[in-house]
Amino acid sequence: MSTPALALDDVTVRFARWPRPALQGVGVRLDPGEHLVVLGPSGSGKSTLLGVLTGAVPHAVHAELTGQVALAGGATAATGVVERSRHLGVVAQDPGAAVCLPSVEAELALPLENRAVPPSAIGPRVAAALARAGVAHLQDRATTTLSGGELQRVALAAALVTDPALLLLDEPTSMLDPAALAAVRGAVRSGAGTGDGARPGPAVVLVEHRLDEWAGPEGVAGLPARALALDADGRVLAGGPTATVLHAHAAELHAAGCWLPLEAELLAVTGHHGGLGNPAVQAWLTAASGSDAPPGPRDQGDEVLVARGLAVGRRATRRRPWRRRRDAPTPPPGPPPGAVLNDVDLVLRRGEVVAVLGANGVGKSTLLLTLAGLLPPLAGTLDAAPAGLVPQDPEHGFVAHTVTRELAHGLPPDRAAVAVPERLRRHRLEHLADADPFRLSGGEKRRLALAAMLAHGRPLLLADEPTLGLDHRDTTATLTTLRAAADEGTAVVLTSHDLRSVVAVADRVLVLADGRLLADGPTAAVLRDRSVLARAGLALPPLVAWLLAHTTDGETPARTLRRLDGEHHA
Repeated sequence: MSTPALALDDVTVRFARWPRPALQGVGVRLDPGEHLVVLGPSGSGKSTLLGVLTGAVPHAVHAELTGQVALAGGATAATGVVERSRHLGVVAQDPGAAVCLPSVEAELALPLENRAVPPSAIGPRVAAALARAGVAHLQDRATTTLSGGELQRVALAAALVTDPALLLLDEPTSMLDPAALAAVRGAVRSGAGTGDGARPGPAVVLVEHRLDEWAGPEGVAGLPARALALDADGRVLAGGPTATVLHAHAAELHAAGCWLPLEAELLAVTGHHGGLGNPAVQAWLTAASGSDAPPGPRDQGDEVLVARGLAVGRRATRRRPWRRRRDAPTPPPGPPPGAVLNDVDLVLRRGEVVAVLGANGVGKSTLLLTLAGLLPPLAGTLDAAPAGLVPQDPEHGFVAHTVTRELAHGLPPDRAAVAVPERLRRHRLEHLADADPFRLSGGEKRRLALAAMLAHGRPLLLADEPTLGLDHRDTTATLTTLRAAADEGTAVVLTSHDLRSVVAVADRVLVLADGRLLADGPTAAVLRDRSVLARAGLALPPLVAWLLAHTTDGETPARTLRRLDGEHHA
């Protein structure tokens, strides 16, 4: 029998002052070349499990760990970080926290230099790893100029470049557009590394909420062959072949809040196998479109933001001042230096939810930073009411040491006394009231960041990827919260790569492409325009495509999606 790439036996992890263990009695074995997907709702211990596999728990993160953990035949309790790193490639949930060098090329060269790879081999291996991740064009870029999705793919390339025995992926596609996701999926499936090929590709442990997108057109068959499902208490709910786990436990996993491949989700909700190809499933979806679910677009109110001829980007710093000669020709009109978007006309009104769509690096986050007043416009005019910004990385907004104080920060005492308990309850944070915001799970941090900004009641809310990394339950709750904020008079603007969530909540979409605002209109109408989708690099999920093709404007697909999401998450 070959030495397993990893082996866990009865592993339990307890953190100080936590009411229950983060993991309880987890056991799993993975042989070289095997792929495993880990399922579970937010807070079920998926990221903790990856921390155990790297040895960060308990060596760097203080926790009590019992049971046995072995990596490449060596117990992690007895091996230091240097030895463990020889076998591991890791893509963390926050890739920005792992990318540390000023250039992409240097970021990939560093792990090879640490392994004493001959200098003549480093350049070709760096280029090959970047090409495998589909980001060869970023080799000469500064890491500070990369978007979140670009950082995620560079982090994957850095994990692949050393030809690891075990590849750990924590939400590796959460920030990716469809083309980038397909490239990442292909890189992981094809086996990693640029070594001599003497051993099989790495064993892979994948933690991923976007299972339907990861599976691709193959459906469940496109997922890793094995699955480990954790429940909300960090215990093993099921383990085995992925198709068996999903079909046998579809209703249970869906009720717990997990995202599932579409076929398994429709089975859980409708009770019918076969996915969209089953007439019984189609009948259920058709009936849901005419249900008593909340209507789609609402009447909008007063303007809270008006932008005319807006250009956004990061202003280039001139080395020294200069003046154009009087007889020099006038430069041709065009975008200002440093602009990623130019000539944007935009009006936002109270009561509407607006989604900003586009490929990685097109300028979505930069636009939100400009609308929030954190980046000055490069050209044009911007007249906006006070805005609250929920950043893509929620930690960038945290300022306090407890959840309660984070919610109360900046509020008058009398208002905090009312707003804090309400937000704790509405965002399911009551049990975490005294917890450190920086020690929460990824989904809990995101819920807290949104709750803290909504507590201020500003007329304009800007949310950068507010559902990034969330399970189905928390995604639904977040969308409901954003819709409720709009209904109470807030103008809500969000960025997202999740077109299903966009269709469920947004009255209107802005599509960015080619350095400009390509389309601005009602959600369903814009997403039915194939030319817009093609130019912007957008791909409709199969469910959204089916609904857009089988519903009329009077039967908005949002009704069906809200009904589908509400079956187990009401």
